[in-house]
Amino acid sequence: MALLGYLLTLAGQLNAMARGLLFVAAAMTALAVCYAPSPGALLFEAGGRFAFFATFVVALGMMRLPAYRSPLVRRCGQAMLLQPPGRRYPILSFGSMLFGIILNIGVLNVFAAMIEKSNTLEVAQGRVWVRQARQRRMMLALLRGFALAPLVSPMGMGVAVVLSSIPQITWPALAPYIFSAAGLMFLAGWAVDYLTGPHPPANQAQAVPSLAPLLRFSALLTGVVALVVVIAWLLQVRLPVGALLGAPASALVWLAWQRRRLGSACLPAAVTTAHRQLPWLLSPSANEIVVLGGAGYLGHLCVGVLDTHTLAPLLKVVEGWGALNAVLAMLAVLGLAQLGVNPIVTVTLLAGILPALDIQGLSPVLIAAALMVGWALALMSSPMTASMLILSRFTGISPLCIGYRWNGRFMLAVVPLLTAWFAWSPF
Repeated sequence: MALLGYLLTLAGQLNAMARGLLFVAAAMTALAVCYAPSPGALLFEAGGRFAFFATFVVALGMMRLPAYRSPLVRRCGQAMLLQPPGRRYPILSFGSMLFGIILNIGVLNVFAAMIEKSNTLEVAQGRVWVRQARQRRMMLALLRGFALAPLVSPMGMGVAVVLSSIPQITWPALAPYIFSAAGLMFLAGWAVDYLTGPHPPANQAQAVPSLAPLLRFSALLTGVVALVVVIAWLLQVRLPVGALLGAPASALVWLAWQRRRLGSACLPAAVTTAHRQLPWLLSPSANEIVVLGGAGYLGHLCVGVLDTHTLAPLLKVVEGWGALNAVLAMLAVLGLAQLGVNPIVTVTLLAGILPALDIQGLSPVLIAAALMVGWALALMSSPMTASMLILSRFTGISPLCIGYRWNGRFMLAVVPLLTAWFAWSPF
């Protein structure tokens, strides 16, 4: 009931994708009422998935409150941007991945603003082409690192979607696949950045800052993830459910630490800050909440209404392909994203349907890994994603140019590499 009340307050505030998804969900609800064997139970379970994903977005969003106010975050950003050209890509990509785990898409706003502020003609010694090259290389490192965050984070959206849609798999079983794929994408991006250059001489007068702030932030992030894992273990719940408790608790502790000078009043002050600023923080997340929750709702209804026997002709075609179907799933997520279909929707639907087909040689964990990798590739390339629009706003370069011209060589290298890796996966 609270979820329905919240959705009513969003009238007139949603974008076209969120409104379209709600319309399709309403139509699928009508079909479920007419054709599902137990429509009441099915709608209740689907509504529960909507509520879970909406709560998940809010819980992770609370981590942004202390992060936006943290001097440590600002020092980390400055340290990463002022590295020599040879080390800038891996450090900036790895750093944006770490910060993306907590800040989500907010990391693009924070770091892109830092890049534009620091990448001046004075720093480039008056060379316009150097400034433009640095802008392209740093923005691509930022984008690719951010896209890896939902892939590798146990608190990420991708993990929450696949673990809730495919309950027979666990995070420890999934981790070797997605970490290996993330490593391949990271190395491919680094290699393409190095080979495509250019490599202007570094400014010798500029001091190279220490990476100690980044190490401290890594320790902080490790503590947050450890708390989530411990909560999930103690309560015997799945990892995304542990994140619902661990992320808000970590946010309050971090806010209290920032107010430690207040002594025993630091925790009440942290609660007051969260109460005042959370509406401001979550207002821009309305579309994200509706798209993620609606996709979960729609995916559950599709699986409940769809008769898998009607897919028998399709099953006869694809069952002989075995693990290659994982490649097709990855390419489906990537391809539909180029047409404007949010990866959240595609991943949720395919994660609900593909395991039900029971294709020999296509394990549920391989399906989950392929869908998550397709999601990451979509974030790196589709000109219709929010991440690409943010970078376009800061750079003045069109999303099409960033996605296809700037990033085209990387995509031409990494997609065949991941295709081969999934086809002959060692796991």
